[in-house]
Amino acid sequence: MIRLDHPHRVHPSPGPLALLACLVLVIAACAPGSGSLGTPATPPASSEPSIEAPSADATPPASESPTPSATTEPSGTPGESVAPTVTPAPTATPAGTTIVRAYYFLGSFTGNGGLVPVLREVPETRAVATAAMRELLAGPNEKELSASPAMYTAIPEGTELLGLSIEDGVATVDLSGEYASGGGSAGMFGRLAQVVYTLTQFSTVDKVLFELDGEPVTTFSSEGIILDRAQRRADYRDQLPAIFVDRPAWGAALGNPGPVSGLTNVFEATFRVQLLDAKGGLIADRQVMATCGTGCWGTFKLQLGYEVAKAQWGTLRVFDLSARDGAQENVTEYPVWLTPAG
Repeated sequence: MIRLDHPHRVHPSPGPLALLACLVLVIAACAPGSGSLGTPATPPASSEPSIEAPSADATPPASESPTPSATTEPSGTPGESVAPTVTPAPTATPAGTTIVRAYYFLGSFTGNGGLVPVLREVPETRAVATAAMRELLAGPNEKELSASPAMYTAIPEGTELLGLSIEDGVATVDLSGEYASGGGSAGMFGRLAQVVYTLTQFSTVDKVLFELDGEPVTTFSSEGIILDRAQRRADYRDQLPAIFVDRPAWGAALGNPGPVSGLTNVFEATFRVQLLDAKGGLIADRQVMATCGTGCWGTFKLQLGYEVAKAQWGTLRVFDLSARDGAQENVTEYPVWLTPAG
């Protein structure tokens, strides 16, 4: 049996979506000029005035037992054309919608893959935790699957949400039996982490209990993973990249200045945060000190300001420098929406 008291870093086994993602990674890795992790696609200039910006990274509270709700695809995803003369408000959310987050695995060309959050815009509902879970089970969208590096999910296709309740900071989630299908501890730990991180995005949820087909789970899957207590985020830190950015989410709008926060476990707790504009130019570069490092996970939080003349897709990049030769390592980068200050 496997207990979570002694976590070890694992990498989920690929499913059908993962195979597609791997194919994209191979193609992207062969492309010239892609850099260590590739460069997120930036949209060409356009005179089309009707393109909407992505939603800002805001998470509503979850305070009641949710009920099932319909979902929709998010608007304004990376790769769309943007109007060069329009500056959409980064905090605007269309009337009648709610922003939720789902956590998928972002691949890496340098062995630094791990969980990252993405945003989903769903019809307005008080059942935000249910909406977030349904979006998670739906898997990465086309833009995320075709990104470089690409995203994938460890949750088996066909997994259904059968029930969800929240009480005293504990979310009890009931999933269909497909959730435990497949093999390999990598995929099992990965799918557990995705659910735990997705549900604990809400300030009213600290821990997660699992059920399968209505029955409480104390030993998960044929891998014998012990789940005899409610699960916390800290139980799955081995599923994170070395520098884990929880805000902004992948493809989210970054304010100006915008908050950047998360967890890291790097040498001497020191790393760098950079912003690149649509042309790849460096527009922000900050050295950051986390609360802990070199064998322990520390938190970090900063406000990052930058200068751009117009709204555009840019790249958020985090990395630390090797103690051996000063080379960049633990590099993670993904697209964010940039807007002029003010």
